[in-house]
Amino acid sequence: MTYEIDIQNDSNFPVGEARLREAALTALAHQETPDGSALTIVVTSNEEVAALNRQYRDVDAPTDILSFPADEPPVTIPDEPPYLGDLIIAFPYASAQAEREGHVLDDSLALLVVHGCLHLLGYDHDTPEARAGMWATQEAILRTLHIPAHYLPALEGGLDDDEIH
Repeated sequence: MTYEIDIQNDSNFPVGEARLREAALTALAHQETPDGSALTIVVTSNEEVAALNRQYRDVDAPTDILSFPADEPPVTIPDEPPYLGDLIIAFPYASAQAEREGHVLDDSLALLVVHGCLHLLGYDHDTPEARAGMWATQEAILRTLHIPAHYLPALEGGLDDDEIH
């Protein structure tokens, strides 16, 4: 399957764009997303993500990643691939989180992309059952990407505001 992954990193944060792309492609293929589907990954500042978080979630703080799904069903424009939505990563926040957890930065960012892709595809973690299903799917995708399962926050507890959204 082929997918269109647009990565925007206007601040030139030191990210492995190939790893981000690989994570998105792996997640989309794992979920058998329609061929030609597209999404955008934006790598930006804590301030930009905090502004979006404030505007769309009423949370006055940055977070690691925000997912903005396209309309249901995915937006289709003639001669354009189905558009799934946007993933917005706060690089400084995510980088500090990876360091604090002792995780390899590129793998930690890949997890965020996988998590965000699943949100774009309709997954959520708003109930214990939904969270268990999303975590199991993430773990399967992480195995394919050779990322240790312990990168996922513990399933038992609730998510803190500074963990994957």
